[in-house]
Amino acid sequence: MASYLPDTDSEDELPPGWDERATLDGKVYYANHVSKSTQWSHPRTGKKKKVSGEMPHGWERKLTKDGVVFYIDHINQKTTYTDPRLAFAVEEKESPTDIRQRFDGSTFALQVLHGRDLGGKVAIVTGANCGIGFETAKALAYHGCEVYFACRDRDKAKVAMDKICKERPNSIVHFLPLDLASLKSVAEFCEKFEREKKPIHMLILNAGVFGLPYSVTEDGYETTFQVNHLAHFYLVKLLTPLLIKSAPCRVVVLSSESHRFSYITKDNISEDRLSPKSGFYSIIAYNDSKLCNILFSNELNKRLSSKNVFSNAVHPGNLVSSYLPRSWWLYRLLFAFVRPFTKSLAQAASTSVYCTAAHELNGVGGMYFNNCFRCRPSKAAEDEDLAQKLWDLSESMVANAVDEKGHNDDAQGSSE
Repeated sequence: MASYLPDTDSEDELPPGWDERATLDGKVYYANHVSKSTQWSHPRTGKKKKVSGEMPHGWERKLTKDGVVFYIDHINQKTTYTDPRLAFAVEEKESPTDIRQRFDGSTFALQVLHGRDLGGKVAIVTGANCGIGFETAKALAYHGCEVYFACRDRDKAKVAMDKICKERPNSIVHFLPLDLASLKSVAEFCEKFEREKKPIHMLILNAGVFGLPYSVTEDGYETTFQVNHLAHFYLVKLLTPLLIKSAPCRVVVLSSESHRFSYITKDNISEDRLSPKSGFYSIIAYNDSKLCNILFSNELNKRLSSKNVFSNAVHPGNLVSSYLPRSWWLYRLLFAFVRPFTKSLAQAASTSVYCTAAHELNGVGGMYFNNCFRCRPSKAAEDEDLAQKLWDLSESMVANAVDEKGHNDDAQGSSE
């Protein structure tokens, strides 16, 4: 057939007399109006495609009195007879890990979700009030997802949520207080969320700190380690029953290429290494916490993927101009200097959004993504024994802190 098909600038362009259509369940097929026949493969390339079963956000499928299907775009007030899902058709893959790159470092978060409807989905985003977390929450909310802002500051979260609702009035956003420097706050957050009686389809562990001088949380651990890893670990542990009940669902853990500069190994990993009391260097603490993020994500996926809960780690971008370097003026100056050469916040959020919602990642976990595509992490990040040791150590550290804090609270209550 290819021998007599006319030349074209696009191999995906259909020959004259052919029409592309989609079934209700998302299978793309091709109709030949000359021969009055249909087929599943593209008449030029032979490829098979599929679309999401869902309509794009704001679209509705309708029937005329004569039974003719047409489509209404309620957002832009337009009507068409062309199935809008066809604009977002993707090639069928042979296996779950056969991932084709559709986006890159220049892609914006909203572009990743173009044509998607996340209505009925519920997401939690830590640190959603600013930076990459805000852009992630905004992209999800714009496409119908119900988003919970898990943040320390109620006022800042309210400003962020109001901005989203002003631009997209139908957005569904909520605030629940979460201070990752307090394991007690983590437990209270989980209790409050469970009272909401909502599922969790997407859990984005976005919040983090960078460049902090040495400090210790109320739980007795170094702040960078607790905020970037340990508190998120505890959050997931407490929410695990709900994640399993809500399955299928996804967990996305923000890491960084800085993980490659961590020197944590199976031989030296310990509480003193992760939460040092002396010899502290902020950049080392950050690098170590980012390696912990990937190790945690991989181990979480190993434990829960059989229950349809999948976890992936992501790198948002290098030196992105966010609120991350706010702790020291020198880092703020450096980030400001390189800002013209790095990703925007909306671009930095694209990989998080991709791992949160891309159809091709259904059933995919235990991977590390950069620029919306799978990337090979460091050898240490792929060390299953190291991931197991980190998990066990994290459980022990949480248990010790929670037990000790509980005893202290009881003692304080009895003295009063």
